[in-house]
Amino acid sequence: MPVTSLLLYLLAATAVALTLWLLRRFAEERRYRRRPYVAPAHNDWSLLPLPADAPQHRVALLGDPGAVATSGSDPILNLLADWQQETGPAGTVIILGDNIYPTGLPAPEHPGRAAAEARFEALLSTLRQFQGHVVLLSGNHDWNKGRPDGWEYLRRQEAYVREHLPTAHYLPTDGAPGPVTLQLADGLLLIVLNTQWWVQRGPRPAADAKEPFRQLRQLLDANRHQRVVVAGHHPLYSNALHGGKFTAKQHVFPLTTVHKRAYVPLPFIGSLLPLYRKLFGAAEDMAHPRYRKMRRRLLRVLHDFPHVIYAAGHDHNLQYFQRYGGHYLVSGAGSKTAFVQKGGSATFVHEHTGFFSLDFYAGQETWLRTLEPGAASEVFRLRLQPAQPTTPPVVPLPQQLGQLLSR
Repeated sequence: MPVTSLLLYLLAATAVALTLWLLRRFAEERRYRRRPYVAPAHNDWSLLPLPADAPQHRVALLGDPGAVATSGSDPILNLLADWQQETGPAGTVIILGDNIYPTGLPAPEHPGRAAAEARFEALLSTLRQFQGHVVLLSGNHDWNKGRPDGWEYLRRQEAYVREHLPTAHYLPTDGAPGPVTLQLADGLLLIVLNTQWWVQRGPRPAADAKEPFRQLRQLLDANRHQRVVVAGHHPLYSNALHGGKFTAKQHVFPLTTVHKRAYVPLPFIGSLLPLYRKLFGAAEDMAHPRYRKMRRRLLRVLHDFPHVIYAAGHDHNLQYFQRYGGHYLVSGAGSKTAFVQKGGSATFVHEHTGFFSLDFYAGQETWLRTLEPGAASEVFRLRLQPAQPTTPPVVPLPQQLGQLLSR
């Protein structure tokens, strides 16, 4: 058989195999997309009763709220307002970055300034009603999507918060990498990292790239007696876009990963873009060298401190992972939603707007609750600390006797 004919057969076979794979993936995704996924070991989550006493402190983790409605009827802001009213002063709201879409807060003369300011003001007006702590982080969009002039955008947004919501904490200040600490309550410490600092192009505050991780290790070691939440914009585990997970549609219409309406069909060739982002990554992807190095160094520290909770946004969905004894959250569904793949090492994922609430009770008991707009606002909850006890399997008496006799 001529070499040319063999190559054509191989290309045809590859095309058929890829088509069958895409069709199977598409059918699977249609069955589970936008439905909450809970790992089989936790399917009984709704039967787990919350403690009878009120929590000592509550923390709302809301990421990527930068595209909220400005009409006063945004479902997420209404849900957050309800949470704030229920919580009272014994609580903290943490905004996990990407506070203004698409590119942060432009200069006053910029044509997009009015729209950006209106979106940000809708968020800030909700936060003004809260009597507890308010903490804002920055994300890649707040840094003008990571462009070289992003530090200017970040400083402009921070100054706006100082003027319009002076009781809030914008952390770390001036775009520094951190870590910085905030004592939320007795026995409860927040540590904030500016993860965008490691992936930002262009000017940024001068700092040693390794020193923040040494400082983080020292802080965690000195605070083993406390419950600790570490917050950053970028997730460390993710079953979504920035973690290299793509839909079948994105293989056929790859430009929709850049703009959701870019329906330019590029079958077969289009699979190269998801493959590239999975292996090498855009600047905002885990696979990108700068992000990958930051993630590796951060995990090297966190894996040595079980029970620490790391909270992030960035991916527009809700995800929870338990890895090496630690708890890793993605709570980036504050105004947008995007595909998230079920299963893998995830305990819970959902492609839906909403946010996580951490409820801290007496006796070191900590609960994770998933809150979403709608009739059934809570779609998942889990006791994080102490760890949920595992019940040993019940062995029938005859089998027990048989086991004893066989020894």
